[in-house]
Amino acid sequence: MSLARPFLALAESLVEASAPIVRRHFRTALEVDDKADRSPVTMADREVETALRAILRERAPTHGIIGEEHGRENEHAKYVWVIDPIDGTKAFITGRPTFGTLVALLEDGRPILGIIDQPILGDRWVGLRDEPTLYGGRALRTRSCAHLGAARLSTTGPQYFSPDERRAFDHLATATRFTTYGGDCYQYGLLAMGGIDLVVEGGLKLYDFAALVPIVEGAGGRMSDWAGRPLDIDSGGQVIASGDASLHDAALARLAEGLG
Repeated sequence: MSLARPFLALAESLVEASAPIVRRHFRTALEVDDKADRSPVTMADREVETALRAILRERAPTHGIIGEEHGRENEHAKYVWVIDPIDGTKAFITGRPTFGTLVALLEDGRPILGIIDQPILGDRWVGLRDEPTLYGGRALRTRSCAHLGAARLSTTGPQYFSPDERRAFDHLATATRFTTYGGDCYQYGLLAMGGIDLVVEGGLKLYDFAALVPIVEGAGGRMSDWAGRPLDIDSGGQVIASGDASLHDAALARLAEGLG
């Protein structure tokens, strides 16, 4: 049994609390503000994170919290919860149901639990370290795809890459079967289900990827930074997820070629 399992009930209570808030605001005339980095934020983002932080302070008062909207508390604790109240705010604002609420738990800086919850479509992926990833109670497996030429590649959008990263991504993309764009966290759930083989991103933050690691790895996939290093609390924004370990190595090599 995963050492993360005792925390699963709390994690699921968090997304159960977030879902009605998200549904109440979805496809309404929300006011949209710009943060310092010019990324959009809405009342829904802030309201969800505030609600989840209140639950964590009550039920896990010694744990740390890192959230996209309200910063860091006790971030050096052994256990730290990482919250992205709405990953894919632009999709949420425009009425597209390809966003999700992300909840992760770190142990000593490494992700051990992750949930992607999409309350409009009723999709929920649950990952625990050393256990199979579950979707609706069903264990998932990634697609076997060892060769780049057969791979289905995805990224949220090319605009999120730096010029050097974009050159490397394009070099990888030319070697794959096809590329799709959009999806934010939803892409990684689809990778765990076998619909996508590779997701490559730049500029991510801890709250963007922490929940995804146990989900991808629990389905048989692999996640790392572009140098092949495991993802943790100190990782940068270059992230790659693969459904097949052999494909992961080939994609890393191709990215390295593109970076020159």
